[in-house]
This record gives sequence, structure tokens and C-alpha cells, in this order.
Amino acid sequence: MIEKILVVDDEKPIVDILKYNLEKEGYSVLTAFDGEEALTLVAAEHPHLIILDIMLPKKDGFAVCREIRSKWEIPILMLTAKEMEMDKVLGLELGADDYVTKPFSSREVLARVKALLRRSGITGSQLQQEKAKIEVGSILVDQNEMQVYVLGHSIELTLREYNLLLFLIMKPGFVFSREQLLDQVWGYDYIGDDRTVDVTVRRLREKLEQDPAQPEYIKTKRGVGYYFKPI
Repeated sequence: MIEKILVVDDEKPIVDILKYNLEKEGYSVLTAFDGEEALTLVAAEHPHLIILDIMLPKKDGFAVCREIRSKWEIPILMLTAKEMEMDKVLGLELGADDYVTKPFSSREVLARVKALLRRSGITGSQLQQEKAKIEVGSILVDQNEMQVYVLGHSIELTLREYNLLLFLIMKPGFVFSREQLLDQVWGYDYIGDDRTVDVTVRRLREKLEQDPAQPEYIKTKRGVGYYFKPI
């Protein structure tokens, strides 16, 4: 199968260089130059991955990311010319899977694209367990359906949120550092920092916990990392 990648940026030279390098690696490349065009292509073509600039005409990258994530589980790699921490954090909170700051090297983008595509399904031997239902307290994880229920109601998780929950819930009581979670859930070749773990944990708590500020299930071990509390 040839993976289809959508590149969204209003700067044609950037689009052209990304398209050239991605096609050299054997990918099929679609291009869009504004947010509305990007959403139209996503709905029509269902790409396997999206490289998405933040600063776009008509609809910015944050709005595009939010809309995509509300409908599809397509990996999103965000591009930004800004060094501001809040741009990166906001992108991750909206559901982006990774980010690259301009100026970037084509080699870095290709490495991140390959890593995201490898992790676009349930990956890692630690997650390849016999399909089963896992029930802890009010949480039910149905691995056959890749669906999570809280108090009998299904909740929508991104693929990364699901993988992190599954990893922690299968090892209750074990405390994992952010670095360990990046290695085990995101993949040893993940190029990023441990802020990604904190953002994903926060989103999971908001969806799973009755009181995210006082979590019952995904607990913090101060100065160490996170664990799923045995019940």
C-alpha cells in the first residue's frame, strides 16, 4: 500500500520541497494552500497522514486540526514558524500528534512522518496482546472494538490516548516516567519532548475521570511519572 500524505501550507516553496522529498520516499502526496481546501481534501481523499501549517488563510491550522480530530483519527504533524511554547502545547491539546518548528530539515520531517505512520495502528509488542475486554472500576476497554466505555457510555479517544490508556491499565500500580512512556507508547524513535506525555495524560483524565483535578485512575507519582491505580 502506498501511503497518501496531505501537505498543507500557504508557502508554495515549502509545499514543493516537502512534496519532492516525500515522493522520493515513495509516498503519494496531496497539497493544499489554505485551511478550507485542506478540509475538503481530507473528506474526499482520507489521507494516511497530514502535515499541517499553523498560519493558513481562510482557516488556521488550529481550527483545521480541531475539525479533523473531531471526525477522523488521521495522524497530524504540525508545522510552525513560531518558537512560542503555547503554539506547540495548543497544537498537542487539539489533537496533533507531533510538531516541527520552521526552519526544519527535510530529513527531520521524513523521520517524523515515518515514525507517525508506523504508530498509526496499535504498535509496539507491549500492545499486541490477546484481544479482550478489560474492566476496572467504571472503565471498560474493549480491545476487539478498540473502544473505551465509562459508566457504560462510549467515549472518543485519539489513537494515542487509547494506546496510553491500554498500556497503563494493563500494568496497574507500576509507575512509569515520561521518558519510559515515550519509549514504550510513542516509540523509541519518537522525536519530541516529554511535554507530549503530560498533555495526553491531561486529555485522558478529562475524558475518563469524574474529577480530573482529583483523578481516581491515572495517578501522578510526584517527581517520577504516572501510573494506573489498582482497584
